[in-house]
Amino acid sequence: MPNTSSYVKFSEIAVSDLVNYLRLPETTQADTTLLGTILEAAKSFVLTYTGRDEISADLFPEFTIAVYAISEELFDKRTFTVDTNTANEIIASILGSRSINLL
Repeated sequence: MPNTSSYVKFSEIAVSDLVNYLRLPETTQADTTLLGTILEAAKSFVLTYTGRDEISADLFPEFTIAVYAISEELFDKRTFTVDTNTANEIIASILGSRSINLL
């Protein structure tokens, strides 16, 4: 079913949306596979962080932006580093404002 809202709903984010967001002029099959994996990981992170399910995530357009931003970081960095002083404040703010599982 095509998206008739004015934004891409969380559940309807596709690899092609990430390609557009990342402004990739062309992609290889390896890029497409990697972006598919990144997309699923980013969506899973958003849902786990917020304690929401995919149905309720569709109600918040900012979740789509969070998925794009997380995906961009994962695609650009492609490394694993832990530095608690460099958390993406925008992502944390977006997700924190809609989290229902905060202690």
